[in-house]
Amino acid sequence: MKSGGCLGKKSKAIVGNGGQESDCGWCKGKWGVSWQITPRVLSEAMNSTDPGVSERAFTAMMTMRKIDVATIEQAIADN
Repeated sequence: MKSGGCLGKKSKAIVGNGGQESDCGWCKGKWGVSWQITPRVLSEAMNSTDPGVSERAFTAMMTMRKIDVATIEQAIADN
């Protein structure tokens, strides 16, 4: 996924139809199936060959319910 707007739409579609929001971008649909709404920037950071990038992205993600793309991007940029 590319943007926070797209993330919000996906999350609302799951949570707004009887689901539940959880930590780190996870949502559970009304039938009990869990989904993690993950932006591309987070996936790329977690797969980075630079362990500092993946560590900073992971640490930032662990403080969130919904994934905040701008905060992830800031964490990646911080050295």
